[in-house]
Amino acid sequence: MSSTAPPSPSLPTLRGRLTAEAAGTFLLVFAVVGTATFTAAFPGDDAGNPLGVGLLGVAIALGAAVMIGAYAFGPISGGHFNPAVSLGLAAAGRFAGRDVVPYVVAQLVGAAAGAATVFLVSRGGSPESHAGAVEGGFVSNGFGDLSPSGFGLGSALAVEVVATAIFVTVILGVTHARAAQGFAPLAIGATLTVLLLVTIPVDNASLNPARSLATALFAGGDWIAQVWVFLLAPTLGGIAAGLVHRMLFETDPIASSPARAPAGARG
Repeated sequence: MSSTAPPSPSLPTLRGRLTAEAAGTFLLVFAVVGTATFTAAFPGDDAGNPLGVGLLGVAIALGAAVMIGAYAFGPISGGHFNPAVSLGLAAAGRFAGRDVVPYVVAQLVGAAAGAATVFLVSRGGSPESHAGAVEGGFVSNGFGDLSPSGFGLGSALAVEVVATAIFVTVILGVTHARAAQGFAPLAIGATLTVLLLVTIPVDNASLNPARSLATALFAGGDWIAQVWVFLLAPTLGGIAAGLVHRMLFETDPIASSPARAPAGARG
């Protein structure tokens, strides 16, 4: 009696991967913008907002959304959900350069759809609440007068480059061939939560050009005039992390081979 190995699953099509990227980015933006708009400060509560989730709740919401999206859509598309991540992975040699532009387009579409959904839901509330959300920037990123704590351009540039570089470095590390299997989304989500706790007071936390552009489109005015910072800085941080990781960790084919990893690291 002969035995045959089970057929290997077919690779997802580009259309499927792009759909997964758009869906994951939609989830990310819908979660963070929705939480910040509707739940960070509970309406009608003027006594310290005990019912609002505040800064910590927004950070946890985004970290959890990225973790969930990575588990749900990562097996299909890799779970980037962020142009800076796609560019960083390509710079590290982990992602095909020809797929970067389609992925970024899908991420922009998903982010815009997520922000638009929250915007439409917001319009169904009181006119005062909706107007206040838009006038407050609709969770957009900003510096100077638009910074939550008055931080300037230099601080915004620095924190976005550094935080995004850390984020992409963690992604590259936990998805390495020698990393423990199955835990990458947990580490990525937790890292993003921690980084948001640092960056939200500075510039409302971008680390993702798609998320920044999506909300700025609805906020308009000065917010859209400053969005270039949050397109440029995360992109630079992601690419820098990819290049450094490739130089330091991807140049030795023996060291990076799964066969050379300790047994516990192979999962």
